[in-house]
Amino acid sequence: MVEVTTEQGKLEGVKVKTVTDNCEYYSFKGIPYAEPPIGKLRFLEAQPIKPWTGTRKATEHGPISPQFDIFANEKKAGNEDCLYLNVYSPDISPKTPLPVMVFIHGGGLKCGSGNDDHYGPDFLVSHGVILVTMNYRLDVFGFLCLDTKEVPGNAGFKDQVLALKWIKQNIRKFGGDPNNITLFGESAGGLSTSLHVLSPLSQGLFQRAIVMSGSPFCEWALSFEPRKRAFVLGKQLGLETEDPDKLLEFLQSVPVESLENTTPCILISEQQSDYTKFYHFTAVVEKELGQAAFISKDPEDIVKSGKINNVDVIIGYTSNEMIITLIDPNIIPRYQLYDELYLPRKIVYNSTPSKFLQIADKIKKHYGIPNAEGNTLVQRTVKFLSDSIMTYHIQKLLTLLANSGKIKTYFYQFSSQSERNVIGKLGKEFGIPGTSHIDDLMYLFNANIYNNPLIKGTKSYNMVHQFCTLFTNFAKYGNPTPDGSMGVTWPEYDTIHKGYLDIDEELSSGTALHEDVIQFWQEIYTSAGVPY
Repeated sequence: MVEVTTEQGKLEGVKVKTVTDNCEYYSFKGIPYAEPPIGKLRFLEAQPIKPWTGTRKATEHGPISPQFDIFANEKKAGNEDCLYLNVYSPDISPKTPLPVMVFIHGGGLKCGSGNDDHYGPDFLVSHGVILVTMNYRLDVFGFLCLDTKEVPGNAGFKDQVLALKWIKQNIRKFGGDPNNITLFGESAGGLSTSLHVLSPLSQGLFQRAIVMSGSPFCEWALSFEPRKRAFVLGKQLGLETEDPDKLLEFLQSVPVESLENTTPCILISEQQSDYTKFYHFTAVVEKELGQAAFISKDPEDIVKSGKINNVDVIIGYTSNEMIITLIDPNIIPRYQLYDELYLPRKIVYNSTPSKFLQIADKIKKHYGIPNAEGNTLVQRTVKFLSDSIMTYHIQKLLTLLANSGKIKTYFYQFSSQSERNVIGKLGKEFGIPGTSHIDDLMYLFNANIYNNPLIKGTKSYNMVHQFCTLFTNFAKYGNPTPDGSMGVTWPEYDTIHKGYLDIDEELSSGTALHEDVIQFWQEIYTSAGVPY
């Protein structure tokens, strides 16, 4: 057992060996960073944790947020008292403080946790960095918006801000450098990370950011008519009112089970959507009501105004993101039924049905979907989904940040393939190559749930080492290839040369990745008369 003393009290952790047996690290799990957001605090902005007396055991993860797992298609036992984080440190008394990497999990802001079933620290801590993972409130608990000062939306993001404040205040006690913190996240965690780059509440809490497979411009990122959706939820649960205070009181009184996996749709088309492009409770642009807003302007306007946090950023995605849709056998057949699913939601909201059916035809023809059958149909639909749901929107974020002139940006595509590609292997049956959404995480974290051992000397061991080295170099030096040891220089991204790194078994740099995709989708928005 090992003890540290934080500003809030003493913690007892353990010293353990990494799964690859190449180093030891100190593990502190289930550390509370905020007061439990329960009872009358449900949906409200969380408050910092109060000090405790005695020594608190930190050997088990804290409870996870109540949730429905969209990938396993099942409810997971959670608890509203879920605001906990985990700290893993290779050395709690180093000669010089260690760089810190703080990870935000994905799951559509609807499911997931920072626990080691998916995010074991073994690979990263062996590179001499401290890893912190966290839980935050999900779905309606974290993202209900009533457009009131009490419930303006984005409570889940404000949970993350509190966690970052706790880390900055306490990480020195675990051997960490509070002035060298890299925030990173994947999918909804990538969205979260990108919004922290834009949020005034996150200023000074981290120095670098890595945005993996997410962006504020993705279809699923920003909520549509969130206040109206909250009142529809009230009606579904038995209260019809136009008074936000009555609605809040009612929603705070219903049992937690009634709020799990609700589906308050406000358009009939939403009932046909799936986890590729729509969630009921997500990020909102807050109304300025006297509260400290997480974001109060459209993300594009924030970047263009130059009012972003001065942090260097890596942004990227996998080579075939939406292989993940093959988890649900109903998704691709549904696209065959409803042409409007091919359209970005922004065009559906701002166009006429006759216009968007013409545009849907154009999209389908471009991807060769009409008359395609069997594996060919699946391959082409997955390519369409990867381009339209991830590639285009992530590159928009990249371009805006690079054009801001304020920060250094790097761009990557992750293409590594081995037995660790737990989702990408679903593509084999359909002849679909490439690396899926989530696959890249298997090269950064030891995901206990998959029981995927890492054996020294194998191809996958080398790829894990390589990917972790790139990201931890960025955390340590602000440059993922600071010297010649990686055999390649990862170029900084600018909108003239458009340099990127392809992360495969062999690293290679290139320029203007997916330029044709960007051009096509820009034409689609232009032909719809909808500004993107």
